[in-house]
Amino acid sequence: MELELTQIIKRPLITEKSAFLGTQRNTYSFEVDRRADKAQIQKAIEEIYHVRVDAVRTMVMPGKCRRTRTGYTTTSSWKKALVLVHAEQKLDIY
Repeated sequence: MELELTQIIKRPLITEKSAFLGTQRNTYSFEVDRRADKAQIQKAIEEIYHVRVDAVRTMVMPGKCRRTRTGYTTTSSWKKALVLVHAEQKLDIY
């Protein structure tokens, strides 16, 4: 099954750490679809944001235990991608 570009990138991750990485190291973080691989993520970022991507690092973030009224449950796991953009280009997502 082929994923569309808008299905691959779910949302940018906006945290203090990701803002620091964006300004200092030109690395931006995104929540992506679990089925997407690095080549698909790179192509999606290049097409959507019109920048040149140098590298993509991915990791699967495990779900966390949460306490509810009826007991304990686990949130879903999700995939995070760290995208290194070419030094001469910037993303304006913050």
